[in-house]
Amino acid sequence: MPSTWVCSVAPEAASRRAAARNAAPGRGRRPARLAAWPRLLWLALALLAAPAFAAAPRIGVATMQPGEIFWERFGHNALVVLDPGSGQAVSYNFGFFDPGEPDFVARFVRGDMRYRLAALPLEQDLVQYRDEGRGVAIQWLDLDEAQARGLAAALAENAKPDNAFYGYQYFDDNCSTRVRDALDRALGGGLRRQLEGRSHGSTYRSEAVRLASPAPWMWLGFDLGLGPAADRPLPLWSEAFVPMRLAAALRESRNGEGRPLVAAEQDVLPHRLPPEPRDWPVRWSAWLLAGLALGLGAAWLGARRPRVVAGLALPFWSLAGVAGALMLFIWFGTEHRYGWANRNLLLLSPLCWLALPGGWTMLRGRAPGPWFGRMLGLVAAVAALSLFFYWLPIYPQRNAHWIALLLPLHVGLWLGLRRR
Repeated sequence: MPSTWVCSVAPEAASRRAAARNAAPGRGRRPARLAAWPRLLWLALALLAAPAFAAAPRIGVATMQPGEIFWERFGHNALVVLDPGSGQAVSYNFGFFDPGEPDFVARFVRGDMRYRLAALPLEQDLVQYRDEGRGVAIQWLDLDEAQARGLAAALAENAKPDNAFYGYQYFDDNCSTRVRDALDRALGGGLRRQLEGRSHGSTYRSEAVRLASPAPWMWLGFDLGLGPAADRPLPLWSEAFVPMRLAAALRESRNGEGRPLVAAEQDVLPHRLPPEPRDWPVRWSAWLLAGLALGLGAAWLGARRPRVVAGLALPFWSLAGVAGALMLFIWFGTEHRYGWANRNLLLLSPLCWLALPGGWTMLRGRAPGPWFGRMLGLVAAVAALSLFFYWLPIYPQRNAHWIALLLPLHVGLWLGLRRR
C-alpha cells in the first residue's frame, strides 16, 4: 500500500516542479526540494510499517517420549518457533550439556551441573529421536501476535552464547521447567495461576520412581536416595518438571482471552519403544511379609547355624554401610537437597560396619565377644527410630515399605546372633 501512494503523487509533483520553474526561475530549486518530502515521508512510513505486516511466528511445544538410556527416562521437550513466511522452524532446546568439560563429573557429583539452551533447525533436532525410536508431538499454541513475537525474541536473546548457560537442578530447574517458565512469562503469569492451585497428589519421589522403574537400579537409587523433601504433594505447576506432565497441563490451560491454549496437536515422529510407565502404589504389606520372613528366619537359623547367618549377613552389613555413607555424603557434601535428611539412614547406616569384625570372627568359628551383641542391638535400635520419624507429622518421608522390610531383618539378626 505505501508504494502505491508514492507512485500516485509522483506525476503531481512533477507538474508542480515544471510550473514553479516557468513562473519563478530564481526560486525554482526550493519548491523542488519541498515537493520531494511527501515521497521521502511515505518511504520512511513504508519501511517502518513493513515488520507490522509480516505474519507473527507460530509457537509450539515439542514433547519427546522417554528413551532407554538412563538420562532419557524422563522424556524431553523444547520450544519451536515457526516462521510462516519462510516455513523454517527453529527448536529452542534447553537440554544440552557437555560431558567433555574437565570438571563435568565433579560438578555432577556435587549437584552443580551446567546446561545450556541451543537454537537449531527442528529437523536437525529430531534426528536423534528418530534414530532412537522416540515419539515426538508438537502442541501449537494459540498466542496473540504480541505474545508470540515477544516469546520468539526472548528465546533468540536467551540462546546467545553469553546467556545460554544455566545451573541445572533436577526437579526445580531443568529442560521442562525452562519451557514452562518461558510460556508463563509470555502469558504474563497466566499459566502459573492456572496450574498452581491444582494437584494430582503426585510427588517428586512418585514421579521419579515411576519413570525410572524400567531400570531397577535407577528405581532403587531414587527410592532409597530421596529424602523427605521429595514427598511433598506437588501442584501441577511443579509437576511440570516432567515434560509429559507439562504437555497434559497445557491441554487443560487457557490463553489470555479464555480460549484453549493448545490450538492443535501434531504427531511428528511415531513412538517405537515401550510406553511411558504408569503410576503404581507401593504395597508395603507385601514388603512386611518379606521382612518378617527374613527376620524370623535370621532369628531361628542364627540360634542353630550362626556361622551360616553370619556369612549371609556380612554382605548385607557391608552394602548397608556403603549406602548409609553415600546418603551422608549427599546430605553434607552436595547440593542435591532432595536427598538431604534421608530417614533411610536409620535403616541403612554406617553403624552396620561395626558388626563386620564380629561377623567375620563368627564365620571363622570363634566367639566374637559380648560387644558384638551390643553392636547388633544398637543397629536394631537405630532402625526402630525410623518408625517414630515416619509418624512424625513434620516433613514425613514415604519409606514405610523400606521400614517394613529392613527393621524386622535387623531385629532378627540381633536376636539370632547376640549370644553367639
